[in-house]
Amino acid sequence: MVELRFEVVDIPVPEKTNVIIGQTHFIKTAEDLYEALVTSVPGIKFGLAFCEASGERLVRFEGNDRELIDLAVRAAVSIGAGHVFVVYIRDAWPINVLNSIKSVQEVIGIYVATANPVQVIVAETSQGRSLIGVVDGYTPLGVEDEEKVKERRAFLRKIGYKL
Repeated sequence: MVELRFEVVDIPVPEKTNVIIGQTHFIKTAEDLYEALVTSVPGIKFGLAFCEASGERLVRFEGNDRELIDLAVRAAVSIGAGHVFVVYIRDAWPINVLNSIKSVQEVIGIYVATANPVQVIVAETSQGRSLIGVVDGYTPLGVEDEEKVKERRAFLRKIGYKL
């Protein structure tokens, strides 16, 4: 019988920073994600790390901001699941880069893209670790009323995402 263990890994998200966590499948992911990010938003600051699942099984990393690279490496090591990548960004929003990330040929999917506190649920077997899911932020406290609908719509227009 295979033993299965679960672990919750806290992923730090510093102020004015967003984290994106996804799954991919090939060593060239680090460089391809670098290109996708640097060409998406002028002036973006980022760091990324990718967990290899075979061969040398190293955490590969790229980026243009040492602090964000270090955060990404620490988060990837903490997760420790093959083919998982972690990207930290500043001076951009996930909405600005997600389509570029998803269009990278190796990317399989995205688990989370947020500035909220994040917990990653990891399962571990005798073979290795797997990212099972994420906890993004906190549990809802209620349902928006008409006033909150108006506030949401006004906010989106204020920041330029709606006409």
